[in-house]
Amino acid sequence: MAGISVWQLAIIAVIVALLFGTKRLRGLGGDLGSTIKGFKQAMSEDNAQQNVSSPISAEQGDNNKQLGS
Repeated sequence: MAGISVWQLAIIAVIVALLFGTKRLRGLGGDLGSTIKGFKQAMSEDNAQQNVSSPISAEQGDNNKQLGS
């Protein structure tokens, strides 16, 4: 009673396909996929940029410590 069975999910999928049509659902799926791909690419670029800038920041911190002594 607490969970959704496979048959209930199948009925929901059929109703959604009838309401929106398979062509529109395929288009939405493609748009969603490209959005997720772009998001992952931006996240990996941001991580790569942070990894490149991290050693420079650490070296600058060491130089500042030496200057302050």
